[in-house]
Amino acid sequence: MKKIGLFFGSFNPVHVGHLIIANYMANFTGLDEVWFVVSPQNPFKKKSTLADPYDRLEMLNLAVEDCEHLRVSDIEFHLPVPSYTIDTLTHLKEKYPTREFVLLMGEDILESLEKWKNAEIILRDYHIYVYPRPGYDGGKLKDHPAITMTDTPLMELSSTFLRKAIKENKNIQFFTPQKVIDFIDKKGLYS
Repeated sequence: MKKIGLFFGSFNPVHVGHLIIANYMANFTGLDEVWFVVSPQNPFKKKSTLADPYDRLEMLNLAVEDCEHLRVSDIEFHLPVPSYTIDTLTHLKEKYPTREFVLLMGEDILESLEKWKNAEIILRDYHIYVYPRPGYDGGKLKDHPAITMTDTPLMELSSTFLRKAIKENKNIQFFTPQKVIDFIDKKGLYS
């Protein structure tokens, strides 16, 4: 049975931190692949700050097109908005019954997991691999049997930082792949 890590997010825009975390998870934790699951509308984020979901999907496709173990999924584009992780997991389990799905999340997200829709079912039925985030330790769930804390390199880069840099006309070379920068420039995103 193939073991797939699901890396949910807005990826607004994708940056090297996302790519390093996904690559680490795909190569150092026993996962066969990592799928970036683009959330068209995260229930916890303001819609006004989000680029078009198809633009975010395309930036991810550009970022991972040469990566053997990284894939991009638009599964949440076909589900009701806002998307809830439990609904996506249920849908994926039905669509891919021969795959095992593992959630990937940062310590910051783990600390708020109990606020999620059907969090107890997620913790009961799925494994969660957690990567470190600056200023967080995973909270009280870090010792839960479903949780595996990983030694993923600590990333202090954020999409918020990138959007602000683009808006201020700063050079973002090396913060995201060049193909993504070219796409952002071509579409005039975040400026």
